[in-house]
Amino acid sequence: MRYPATEKLEIIRLVEQSDLPVRLTLERLGIPRSTFYQWYDHYQEQGFDGLEDKPSAPPKVWNRIPSRRRDQILELALAEPDLSPREIAVKFTDQRGYYVCESTVYRILKENDLITSPAFILMKAADRFQNPTTAPNQLWQTDFTYLKVIGWGWFYLSTVIDDFSRHIVAWRLCTGMTAQDVTDTLDLALQQSGLALSDINHRPRLLSDNGPCYVASDLADYLQEQKMTHTRGRPYHPMTQGKIERWHRSLKSCITLEHYYLPGDLKAAIGRFVHYYNTRRYHESLNNLTPQNVYFGTGQAILEKRQRIKLKTIQQRRALHRQSKAA
Repeated sequence: MRYPATEKLEIIRLVEQSDLPVRLTLERLGIPRSTFYQWYDHYQEQGFDGLEDKPSAPPKVWNRIPSRRRDQILELALAEPDLSPREIAVKFTDQRGYYVCESTVYRILKENDLITSPAFILMKAADRFQNPTTAPNQLWQTDFTYLKVIGWGWFYLSTVIDDFSRHIVAWRLCTGMTAQDVTDTLDLALQQSGLALSDINHRPRLLSDNGPCYVASDLADYLQEQKMTHTRGRPYHPMTQGKIERWHRSLKSCITLEHYYLPGDLKAAIGRFVHYYNTRRYHESLNNLTPQNVYFGTGQAILEKRQRIKLKTIQQRRALHRQSKAA
């Protein structure tokens, strides 16, 4: 398997920073030691350029990005430093109507010292079921997480997330974790999804853990009344609810950067993040669409538009290459 120079460099960094012996680290990465040390020797002698595969023929680059576009990519990266290379590539394509891939953005940022941490993932838990959902509102995941307000104590965020689209259907900031808090959140989810006003008998299946509020008889009666079935995850196996657990991690990585002294301030911050998460955050597992795109069925049109932009961009680059050769 061939690795691009950027991935070779990340592997070298991982091995250098690993607490494990080199042999064990490389075994887990699936990289032969002889291959790794060959990369490492080239890197020490020539730097990043030494990691590039050497072509057998003189390079004939027709797909080079014009300098003006490279500058625009850097402007976007500097304007929104929280975006990853993948998110920058997708946003640039959508906003500028000019296709760039993630690896190209990564290389440009790396060349300009704008990559500050590795983007390489060693291990990743499975985030889908054996029989995954195929449409919105087939399965909802729900869970609580806790957040602190200075001088007030702990508050508990109850969330309902759509399994197929990762769209946050509803959320409530509660003072406890009772069955009533769960049913109030589900009432809000049914209203905001439009299912409360629908005459169809289909209701989403609910997935939760085995917390006391989820095994309560009051919740069971409520779900029966709403014609919703209930599935509880296997004890001590949080990956069953991987999507809502990942949502909690994303939320807290942003929300907990500040202190909150009033519950209303915390609630407003959560509302802003939910809006960003649903409408602006590109998810790699959703083909770089937002949860809103997938939940409301606009995603396919966006993917088709991106494909047209990609083909148009390639044609433009070919034309520029022919002009440069003719000059």
